[in-house]
Amino acid sequence: MKIAVLGIGMMGLPVARRLCRAGHEVHVWNRTRARAEPLAAEGARVHEGAAQAVAGADIAISLLENGQVVEDVLFFQGVAMSLPEGGLFIDMASIQPSEARDHAARLGDRGIAHLDAPVSGGTAGAEAGTLAIMAGGKAADFERAAKVFASLGRATHVGPHGAGQLAKLANQMIVGITIGAVAEALLLAAKGGADMAKVREAIGGGFADSRILQLHGQRMLERDFAPGGRMAVQLKDMRNALATAEDIGFDAPITGLFERLYADSIAHGLGELDHSGLFVELASRNAMA
Repeated sequence: MKIAVLGIGMMGLPVARRLCRAGHEVHVWNRTRARAEPLAAEGARVHEGAAQAVAGADIAISLLENGQVVEDVLFFQGVAMSLPEGGLFIDMASIQPSEARDHAARLGDRGIAHLDAPVSGGTAGAEAGTLAIMAGGKAADFERAAKVFASLGRATHVGPHGAGQLAKLANQMIVGITIGAVAEALLLAAKGGADMAKVREAIGGGFADSRILQLHGQRMLERDFAPGGRMAVQLKDMRNALATAEDIGFDAPITGLFERLYADSIAHGLGELDHSGLFVELASRNAMA
C-alpha cells in the first residue's frame, strides 16, 4: 500500500520505519524535515509539505502532538483536500474524543474514511511492533487497516468514532495514577527504613504487581527518567480525560488529584522527564530528592 506518515517524532519514526520494512510505499512529512531524513535510508520519500505526502495515498497516518495540530494539518495545511476520495485517515495522536468525532465527520463529507487509533506501549513498543492500538470508527475501515496495524502491534476495534480516544484516556488514567501509587509506596517504604529494591521484589507477583511496578519501578530505583512518555504529555492526557468527563457529566476525582500532581511537577521544571519522573516530585516533597 501507499502510506503517508505525518509527524516523525519519537513514535512516528519507528512506526514509519516498520512500515517501510513491511514492504509498503511510505511517504513521510515532519514539520522539522531533518527529523524525517533518516527514513530516506529505509526507502521512504521525504516531503516538504503534509499535503504533498498524502497525495494519492491509500492510507495516511498521523502521529501529531494534539488535536489542534491534527486539525491544522488536516484542514489548513491541505491534507483533507489532497487525500483521494475513498482514502483512509488513521489518527494515532492522543486527542479528545469530541475532536476525533469532529474530524471524522468533516472528512466523511469529503468521502474520506477515518479511524481514531491511539496507541500505548511507548517508543519501545513502536520499535518492537508490540503497540496496543485502540481503534474507533467503522468496522469495515478497521478491517481495511488490519495489515497496517499488524506491522505495528495488536489492534482492537473498541467502538464508533471517538471510542479509540476514550480507550486511550482510560489507559492514560490508569498509567498516570498507577505511576503515582508505585512512586509514593516505594518512597514511603524507603522513608521508613526499608530497601526500596527489596520491597519492589517482595510485592512482585502479588496483587500489587503490574508493568508499571516492573518497568517504571525499576526506573525509579535507578533514577532513570530519560523520556519515553514525557511528563508534559501525561498531563495533557489527564486534562483531556477531565475535559471529556466534564462533557459527559462524569465525576473523576482521582484523575483530578493526579492532574494537579503532574501540573505541579511541570511547574517545578520536570516537564521533559519521563512520566515516571513523578517520583522526583514526590521525593522532593518528602525531602528525599
